Amino acid sequence: MRELIMAYQGEMALKGLNRKTFEVAAMKTIRRRLTDLGRFKVYDAQSTIYVEPEDESADMDEAYARMQKVFGIAALSRAAVCGKNFDEICAVAKEYLAETLQGAKTFKVVARRSDKTFPMTSMELACELGAVLLDAFPHLTVDVHHPDCQVFVEIRDYAAYVHPDKVKGAGGMPTSTSGKASVLLSGGIDSPAAAWMMAKRGLTIQGIHFASPPYTSERARQKVVDLAYKLMPWTGPFKLFVVPFTEPQVYIRDHGVPVLFTVLMRRSMMRVAEKLSIRYGADALITGESLAQVASQTLKAIVCTDAAQELPVLRPLIGMDKSEITDIARRIDTYDISIQPFEDCCTIFTPPHPKTRPSLEEILAAEAAMPELAALEETAAAGAEKLHIE
Repeated sequence: MRELIMAYQGEMALKGLNRKTFEVAAMKTIRRRLTDLGRFKVYDAQSTIYVEPEDESADMDEAYARMQKVFGIAALSRAAVCGKNFDEICAVAKEYLAETLQGAKTFKVVARRSDKTFPMTSMELACELGAVLLDAFPHLTVDVHHPDCQVFVEIRDYAAYVHPDKVKGAGGMPTSTSGKASVLLSGGIDSPAAAWMMAKRGLTIQGIHFASPPYTSERARQKVVDLAYKLMPWTGPFKLFVVPFTEPQVYIRDHGVPVLFTVLMRRSMMRVAEKLSIRYGADALITGESLAQVASQTLKAIVCTDAAQELPVLRPLIGMDKSEITDIARRIDTYDISIQPFEDCCTIFTPPHPKTRPSLEEILAAEAAMPELAALEETAAAGAEKLHIE
């Protein structure tokens, strides 16, 4: 029996004259994700991307699992292909869906007929196929409102397709269709969730992590690498830059204004991130900040942080509370890594009572008293270690 994966387009189906660009990008991503699983033919028609194995060794189970993390795909199904005649559709449905139907008590047939030359209407096809399946599986009953399973039959231009319920896809827009951005990736819960959300909007992601040994440990660094590997099935391969940030951070601690330390440190990080982003072709920065979550994320503090450099800063979590962010972290399987108790540089040297409403004038005055900071930032950016997460 010929089987393939049907990937249904979501938002990109609405892109009008630009739609083909998005479809090509999605298919390129799918081909790259499945490279090591065997030979697959990937093609598109009628707002659907088809992924068909070309040899028996192709791993369909793993391909189906990986495609659920490809952005741009709204839903997926594994389907059997058959000719466009009623008898063959019935035979294929009974064989292909036997295991699914044996495990159900109620079912419903949903028929869609984009090829209007097919001699039966969608309603006729659904009713007649339902009757055949009731004869073949007498333990079943029909429930059109809340069935245990649905049987789909789609009559399309070149073939008919039979499949069970669809599974939800990743949604969003295909990777690389919206440009490239750098995420400031800490070891916490928030920044991986922010990276995932912006990758979902079609951005190619690269990560920038700030390490301050000996104040931060090798295990803290490895924690971030582990987070990057959890993101990679969603984002695709990306670069992770590990910035040696000890000297700038200690200099700010020793020469800055203590109550302004966190904002001064964040501004320094943003300047280093800007340098790396420009050098490696990213057009924006991404952070995991949520408004008023901590002292450095008040509106006044964010205004001061943004003024440190000129790239746009994307904050997809800005209006979320912690429980909403945690739900995303659990979905993308980063939560258990993020809660490991290894400090990153954002949590060291933090003053007991940071100023929550700093002004840009006092921040600039504090930086004017640290003339060596710019050179230390240049050195940190130049010394960043580049890791390939793939």
